[in-house]
Amino acid sequence: MDTDTLARIESSETHIFKAVFPNTTNHYDTLFGGTALQLMDEASFICATRFSRKKVVTVSTDKIDFTEPIPQGTLIELVAKVITVGNTSCVVQVDIFRENMYKDGRKKAVTGFFTFVAIDDEKKPVKIMYSTP
Repeated sequence: MDTDTLARIESSETHIFKAVFPNTTNHYDTLFGGTALQLMDEASFICATRFSRKKVVTVSTDKIDFTEPIPQGTLIELVAKVITVGNTSCVVQVDIFRENMYKDGRKKAVTGFFTFVAIDDEKKPVKIMYSTP
């Protein structure tokens, strides 16, 4: 990748922090999987938009791995980063890290991949990278 693309990838990395409250948990008192997916799609959308500065839509998700439960009362950090750039699309990896509110350290709990396509006002695919003058 060229240096402009690498710089844009670096500057578009997105971090979002949330607390896991009871209204987002299931009967096991852990974060609902659907809530985690919603948060991941939001973080990846923000990242893809910051990267492209264009209208983008989610066209697919791939390989969502839930490796650790996320208990109620923990903090989570979502980290979204562009990992692949195509002509009209990009792939964003999102990791969710969990951490106890009252102890040091964190652990990766979820990883997923989201593909976005850049679109114009007629919802037709367009080049995801703009040219700088």
